[in-house]
Amino acid sequence: MSRIRLAKYAIGQVVRHRFYPFRGVIFDVDPVFDNTDEWWLSIPEEIRPRKDQPYYHLLAENADTEYVAYVSEQNLMLDDSGAPLRHPKVLELFAEAENGRYEATFVQAH
Repeated sequence: MSRIRLAKYAIGQVVRHRFYPFRGVIFDVDPVFDNTDEWWLSIPEEIRPRKDQPYYHLLAENADTEYVAYVSEQNLMLDDSGAPLRHPKVLELFAEAENGRYEATFVQAH
C-alpha cells in the first residue's frame, strides 16, 4: 500500500532551491514525481531526489534568466527574503505578494 503525503508548500509560496541559486513561486504541485526518467537521471546522483514525494512547478529565476522549474520537496526551502519576483508570468497568474506569498488569480483544472 502506498503512503499518501501532504505537500509541505502551497501554490503562491515563494521558495528557493537548497543547492542551486534560484528561487520562484509555486504554481502547481504533483503528489509524486511526474516527469521523465531521463530528466530524473540528469540530476547529479549525490543530490538526486526520491520520486515518492511532492514535486513543485515553479516560475523560477536566477541572476541571469527566468524559466519554469520542476523541483522535489526535499530540495526546496521557504524564501523569506521578501524580494519581489521578476518572472514575467508571475503577475499573469498571481496578485501581488503579501507576507511572502502570492495570491493565485487563476483557476487550475485537473
